[in-house]
Amino acid sequence: MTHPLYNTPMSYTTLISTAALAAHLADPDWAVVDCRFWLADTERGRRDYQQAHIPGAIYAHLDADLSGKVIPGKTGRHPLPEVEAITRTLSNGGIASGVQVVAYDDTGGSMAARLWWLLRWLGHEAVAVLDGGWPAWQGESRSACSGVESRPPRSFVAHLQPQLAASTAEVLSSLHHEDHLVLDSRAADRYRGENETIDPVAGHIPGAICAPYADNLGPDGRFRSPEALRARFQPLLGDLPAERAIFYCGSGVTAAHNILATMHAGLGGEARLYVGSWSEWITDPARPVKTSTER
Repeated sequence: MTHPLYNTPMSYTTLISTAALAAHLADPDWAVVDCRFWLADTERGRRDYQQAHIPGAIYAHLDADLSGKVIPGKTGRHPLPEVEAITRTLSNGGIASGVQVVAYDDTGGSMAARLWWLLRWLGHEAVAVLDGGWPAWQGESRSACSGVESRPPRSFVAHLQPQLAASTAEVLSSLHHEDHLVLDSRAADRYRGENETIDPVAGHIPGAICAPYADNLGPDGRFRSPEALRARFQPLLGDLPAERAIFYCGSGVTAAHNILATMHAGLGGEARLYVGSWSEWITDPARPVKTSTER
């Protein structure tokens, strides 16, 4: 029997419940990936994984595995990995066509959504984020393992979906067209330029709408219902289809959380990700910046 909030058992493409994952832990065609990561301590997630994780899970490091090389003054803090590199990483992790991937973290899906989006960008749609993540798994006293695990390698073949990513030039162009929308996924105080502790320039892209990704979650750390998410995003999108929306954040990671939420809400189409995000936008002082509550 399927849970009414989730997809069919054949393929999970947005969220998956802890119960559904628990029922498939022994399935070799299911790959669980621990994506825990903290900007303030970039090795904390790996240490936490080694201490305790969902049985069978492999670990993916945001910087080392899910991002490419940072080029100062040109890229954002988490550029896309080279296709060859991420293909090799996924193959080594036993991920290929026909494998259901489940990504999780301990921060409401904010890091796991990066792997979710990357796989979709690479043409692999059978990927879902564990709703509630590690805290929910632990809170239900489910089984855990320690140490480092691996999966038998498979051959991942990328089928790139370039339309899912937006470039800086495309974001610049969208600022002058009413048929496109740019949404900022960071907290409201960073959007306003009042509390920037990560990037050297504060503010937001002119015209962008403030849409903090954290508002997708309920008090229990799980995603709000599809109905609640629709009620959140429909007024922001207005008459525009989701594919006309471009989400950004600080470095192209948590913005994927909003794209996941709009997909789970069933709004139709798929919003785009400005991977370079704010940290790339500000590498060129000629690009406009706004610091206020106004768009």
